[in-house]
Amino acid sequence: MYFTGIIIAISTFLTIGLWHPIVIKVEYHWGTRPWVVFLLIGVLSIVTALFIESTIVSAIIGVFGASALWGIGELFSQRKRVQKGWFPMNPKRRKEYDASEV
Repeated sequence: MYFTGIIIAISTFLTIGLWHPIVIKVEYHWGTRPWVVFLLIGVLSIVTALFIESTIVSAIIGVFGASALWGIGELFSQRKRVQKGWFPMNPKRRKEYDASEV
């Protein structure tokens, strides 16, 4: 039996599950400014995955990088969800949520 596909599937599921709360916490504490960090993490992870011979490890790192890149869009979507009142707003950053951004 070969478990490569199952290992990659479980790792992908866990990676996506990891990035969801990261996006929420980052937006709450720092807003959308850290999108550049997400970009660097994503690009570096994907480039690193190109040089790893192990299929499983390369796939996991590649999925991690792709999830970081996807997280950029989710970071901006999370800001909109906060503006709509679906998620709590950080009261220390209230000035960032004025009517011009809605």
